[in-house]
Amino acid sequence: MESLHSLFYFIIAIAILVTFHEFGHFWVARKMGVKVLCFSVGFGKKLLIRQKSPTDTEFVISAIPLGGYVKMVDEREGQVAAEDLPFAFNRQSLWARTAIVAAGPVFNLLLAVILFWTVLVLGEDGIRPIVGSIEAGTLAEQAGFNERDEILSINQKLTPTWMDTLDTLYSLAISGEHELAVAVKTVDGDQRIHVLAISDEDVQNPETLQNKLGLKPWMPIIKPIIGKLLEEGVAKQAGLQTGDLLLSADEIPLKDWQQWVDYVQARPDTAINLLIERNDRQLQLTITPRKEEVKGKAVGKIGAGVDVPKDLLDSLRVTHSLSPWEAVPTAFEKTGFYMLSTLKMMGKMFVGAASVQNLSGPISIAQYAGQSADMGMTAFLKFLGLVSVSLGVLNLLPIPVLDGGHLLFFALEAVKGSPVSEKIQMVFQQLGMFLLLSLMLFAMYLDIGKLFQS
Repeated sequence: MESLHSLFYFIIAIAILVTFHEFGHFWVARKMGVKVLCFSVGFGKKLLIRQKSPTDTEFVISAIPLGGYVKMVDEREGQVAAEDLPFAFNRQSLWARTAIVAAGPVFNLLLAVILFWTVLVLGEDGIRPIVGSIEAGTLAEQAGFNERDEILSINQKLTPTWMDTLDTLYSLAISGEHELAVAVKTVDGDQRIHVLAISDEDVQNPETLQNKLGLKPWMPIIKPIIGKLLEEGVAKQAGLQTGDLLLSADEIPLKDWQQWVDYVQARPDTAINLLIERNDRQLQLTITPRKEEVKGKAVGKIGAGVDVPKDLLDSLRVTHSLSPWEAVPTAFEKTGFYMLSTLKMMGKMFVGAASVQNLSGPISIAQYAGQSADMGMTAFLKFLGLVSVSLGVLNLLPIPVLDGGHLLFFALEAVKGSPVSEKIQMVFQQLGMFLLLSLMLFAMYLDIGKLFQS
């Protein structure tokens, strides 16, 4: 069911992003006087067709929802009727052809601006970026962080939530920033700047960076009281009920929920003797955590959550939003920031300065789509914005087959005064297709490897 859930939102995401991309080509082509024969969302068999008249554009939804295309009148793709020759793509000026091809990725970037603007106006719920305990030897310790420091900004970029903090921190670090000035508010109310010194070795992949940073959210002491119980969990099967207070495990007193979680995870398939308090009475139960593999390590799980007091949750939760006018420049700034971060990351991977593990294939993207949808509308819109930026940047790369490859040929045409020969273009198109397919297969290979590691 989880896979179907992720696949559903992945298809929704791809449909939105591809439709907007192809609409860019379509809209500018029409403005430039080019006749568009077909606008298809998806590939393969045509499922739904709408066409006002035989001479108008055919709007199509096709069977395979993993792409799309805009088919224009073009002499290079077949015989064109005499009356349609003035409206053929290949007969347009160099400037017009460039605008039509560039419109797809540009519209993806504009979509990202719209999505980020929407998220900023609607408001984003999250956890306040309060730092938890600092581990010895981490970059956070070296920078002078203290427990319960609240992060305000990184390199002057505001970080109102913990997710914003991680997103900004990782994006800056991976894109090549070696010194991150982190503004914090201490538990006493003072404001300070901590500088995280990050080397190229620290950013080989996100997991390495996370471990070296040593930054994790602050967790208040929460009593070990049972909250939500999974129907299939061993906790419910053992007789635990919502509201039970856990007093001890194997005669070891339990002071807080985290102590209980650590105790359970360290004992897969091992019986634990519990002493609990229920309705002012003490009861004894035996529970055996179910063994599960997490990142290649066996851990115990019981299928129970903690009962968190509402006032405590409210004190940690924050909603960040901007007015419609304030959100406009911020949305453009975010889009530009993620564009530069994406380009820098691609460059670092190309020269071997960053791990290829940073690549995400369709399986990973589908998982992120499902996870973001579970977190709510704003999280899903933000995910769409990030992927739209990546799609826009990727399509602008000077690789034949992609829009950027066509723009490269147009640039050469502008320099030499005549189009690049179709034979040379065909050779490079085939090379570009080979490189693109190789990259996609490699990304899928990494995705499958991550599935077996998780």
